[in-house]
Amino acid sequence: MRRLMLIAAALAAVSFASPLPASAKGCIKGAVVGGVAGHVAGHGKAGAAAGCVVGHHEAKKKQKEKQQQHSSNAKGTSGSSQQKQ
Repeated sequence: MRRLMLIAAALAAVSFASPLPASAKGCIKGAVVGGVAGHVAGHGKAGAAAGCVVGHHEAKKKQKEKQQQHSSNAKGTSGSSQQKQ
């Protein structure tokens, strides 16, 4: 357990030192769900941290799908507008 906490602390330190802008999309929702599930299992803080990671991953995946869908829609509409003219 102590090793896990050290790893988590190291990851947190690295993420805070990162020059990239932070995006909390999905993290809060995932942390709440993970915290509740972790609390039931007796590991609320670890559950919240894991939930944040999973929630952020899912939000990025959803955003990527939305961008791909938007780009495919943009390609489809540009061709049809040229045919109407």
